[in-house]
Amino acid sequence: MQKANHFTFVMLINMAPPDQIPQNITFLMPNDRTLSKTNMAETSILDFLLQHSIPSPLLIDHLQHFPTGSMIPTSRPGLMLKVTNDGRRSFFLNNVRIISPNICTKGFSIRCHGIDGVVQPTMIPQPNIPPTLTTCPNTSTSPPWVAAAPLPDPAPRPVAVLTAPPPSVSPTKSSSPRIILDLAMTFLMLSLWLFI
Repeated sequence: MQKANHFTFVMLINMAPPDQIPQNITFLMPNDRTLSKTNMAETSILDFLLQHSIPSPLLIDHLQHFPTGSMIPTSRPGLMLKVTNDGRRSFFLNNVRIISPNICTKGFSIRCHGIDGVVQPTMIPQPNIPPTLTTCPNTSTSPPWVAAAPLPDPAPRPVAVLTAPPPSVSPTKSSSPRIILDLAMTFLMLSLWLFI
């Protein structure tokens, strides 16, 4: 790691509580120069590491299977990485490009990739669910709440037409192994049923 210019990131990993870092993980590691320009409180080291990791050990060959627009969760709940995949030399996760793929590959549980900046993660959008009850602004004889308007019915779906499979080209012979197997299974099930 030190040769790859990621010594500071390794020091941050060593400072984090070991029980808070997942065992199977991919780290996205900014280089030492980038980290020296980053302001970070000691209490936010774990959040920084989780924001710069994926909760699964992925080599660059695995990551390249994600098409552009895919969203990959970070180890920090609620934060995502959006993939821009223009090939091995131009693979982006949000605002950062992987510039040193597969820095650490020993073992099966940890993978590391060097990146060219600090990840600015994307928040998972929360669904905008309208409330079912709203308050009434006046205090007249009407009830204190009013039911919200019902949601429109979804568009009808086309009905699937089921057809029978085409007839077999050659009829099954009575001595075929399939019929013998079916008869044997039926006899076995009947025998078990009678003796229970």
